[in-house]
Amino acid sequence: MNATGKSYRNIDWITVFIYSLMVIFGWLNIFAANFDPESNSLWAISTEPVKQLIWIGVSLVTIGIIFLIDSKFFVEFAYIFLGLSIAMLLMALLFGMEINGAKAWFKIGFVRFQPAELTKVAASLALARVMSRYGFQMNKIRHILKVGLVVLLPALIILLQNDTGSALVYFSFFLVLFREGMPPVILFLGFLALIVFILSLLFNTLFILIGLFFLFTAFVFYSVQKKLAIISLSITIIAFSLITGISFFLENKLGYVLPLILSISLTSIFLVIQSFFRRLPRLGTGLLILWLMIAYTYSNNYVFNSVLSDYQRNRILVVLGIENDPLGVGYNVNQSKIAIGSGGFAGKGFLQGTQTKFDFVPEQSTDFIFCTVGEEWGFLGTVSVLALFLSLLLRIIFLAERQHSAFSRIYGYCVVSIFFVHMAINIGMTIGLAPVIGIPLPFFSYGGSSFWGFTLLLFIFLKLDTNRNELIR
Repeated sequence: MNATGKSYRNIDWITVFIYSLMVIFGWLNIFAANFDPESNSLWAISTEPVKQLIWIGVSLVTIGIIFLIDSKFFVEFAYIFLGLSIAMLLMALLFGMEINGAKAWFKIGFVRFQPAELTKVAASLALARVMSRYGFQMNKIRHILKVGLVVLLPALIILLQNDTGSALVYFSFFLVLFREGMPPVILFLGFLALIVFILSLLFNTLFILIGLFFLFTAFVFYSVQKKLAIISLSITIIAFSLITGISFFLENKLGYVLPLILSISLTSIFLVIQSFFRRLPRLGTGLLILWLMIAYTYSNNYVFNSVLSDYQRNRILVVLGIENDPLGVGYNVNQSKIAIGSGGFAGKGFLQGTQTKFDFVPEQSTDFIFCTVGEEWGFLGTVSVLALFLSLLLRIIFLAERQHSAFSRIYGYCVVSIFFVHMAINIGMTIGLAPVIGIPLPFFSYGGSSFWGFTLLLFIFLKLDTNRNELIR
């Protein structure tokens, strides 16, 4: 009892207050998205506002149970939780219910449950346990393989369920790895890969290759040796000029991309020799990254055309402005932007949104709940929501940094990374900055399993924080 009393006294009530504001404001917007003044069944148990209230009640009970459990329980059972979660993902894949093309749900009566939401919690606990073990190092292959297994296995199963949005959330764990000592170059390569993917859809392959080589040359110039950078650039230009000259003599049968690849290859052979005899390991690393990016550039077309489904490709092309489909793939986003823009500075008022009331925006209480905020509460409402999320993220980071236990700190960064990715992608897709991939806004979007999962994610960390001065192993 003394331990329980101490646990309640050490609760971070600032985070609880932010959570409460988000839950209340979120429910009000779910109510607004479903409001119909002519309906007599708004308070029926099968309606979204009532079901969300039930899930809020279930979550409050769960919070109480979490604070009654010893913090070490979450460490000891982390792997078991992950194993059970993966088993549920497989059962959903084999026997589950298909909704919006994703076979990722169980249905019991009028209640639907998505195991992927709980898997985020289990994966966070398992990752924290793996990385908090004595002797864990980011540069050891067996440790990297363990991390990869925890992160990539559930993501792969979720991809097989055709739930791309939930699978993408697992990339948020790279932020955790970066905090715990992953070399910054890996994070840089991740962003570079994303930029190259986008540019490969917008520009010709030739321009991408030229850009990559000039980026590599700049790296050699500033990080290895200026003279070597100038020589390598000169070799490439001369070789490219000679090869293209021969190509024109042969009626330009080689084009421009192949001569450029051959020129970079000749330069690379020269630089490999320099790296070996002059002991320039950075040069060798730069060359490896250059050729990985070149190979990645050529693989983009295959992935985009053969791996992604038609609707996924179309959504990406619409976001990038390559295609315009206002009545098809782009309909949701266009209506969402109209709803947000129509709210003006102070909004139309609670329950007064015309876009909301007349169902112009599909999935308005789930994936597009943010446009309800924009229409009825205006610029002030959207800024308030962003301020709430920023406050929550910064508070979790503050709490994570004050933990004496590595397990608690790592888990805290898992929580903040998942919340950040959910917020960024959901709000980004409602305003047309990200493709529509079906990902909820934490504590705002309607959905019992997602709300419960986010609550578990947050309050397990708050429970761990009550023992912040202890080493939890």
